[in-house]
Amino acid sequence: MKTEVTEIADRIYRLSTFVPAVGPTGLAFNQFLIDADEPMLFHYGQRSLFPLVSEAVKSVIPLAKLRWTTCSHVEADESGALNQWLAAAPNATPAHGQVGCNIWLTDMADRKPRVLKNDETVDLGGKKVRWLDTPHVPHNWDAGLIYEETTGTLFSSDLFTQGGACPATTASDIVAPAIATEKAVPFMPATPQAAPTLRRLAALAPKTIALMHGPAFTGDGAAALDALADYYAGKMS
Repeated sequence: MKTEVTEIADRIYRLSTFVPAVGPTGLAFNQFLIDADEPMLFHYGQRSLFPLVSEAVKSVIPLAKLRWTTCSHVEADESGALNQWLAAAPNATPAHGQVGCNIWLTDMADRKPRVLKNDETVDLGGKKVRWLDTPHVPHNWDAGLIYEETTGTLFSSDLFTQGGACPATTASDIVAPAIATEKAVPFMPATPQAAPTLRRLAALAPKTIALMHGPAFTGDGAAALDALADYYAGKMS
């Protein structure tokens, strides 16, 4: 295995490791580096992938330059390597929403976390990241996403998951593959919060959607999110 590094928007890098042993067709595990005056890593990844991904990050910036780390929710592929990153990047502060800090991060992290309020913006210097509370979207009470405002990039975690090998970027449909995945592996609960939360994300009109499992989508992000919202709204009717 190897970790591929692709710049998917200005100074935003997709760090993708394809693991063929997962599922019937393999699965891409993507982490993202926002290169700014105070760089941020989104997704810690599994502990087993840390050596590969940390070397990939080092190809862009020294690990000592990393200032922020965060993820959507507690799960092995989102948060497993949390403390490996904190040990390797001594100047990085872990951050999450209030619920995440309350129920896991404060206890699990080897360094005190920064609590991010819903819709709080963090100025990274050249990049601005907004934290969005999205409970149970894609799943877990602590779930949240980040939106990089200067490039219009939404880091969508497990939303739009698709299996198999994939290109680094695509302008093709990501909704149909996401629905097919959800029907095969129903990982996101269809709750009354699902469709409204997806429409809130659609209102951002992202230019790029950075999938955790799949290619980075460039195109009409609002339409893709609204279509996914329609699907979950239909499941509630």
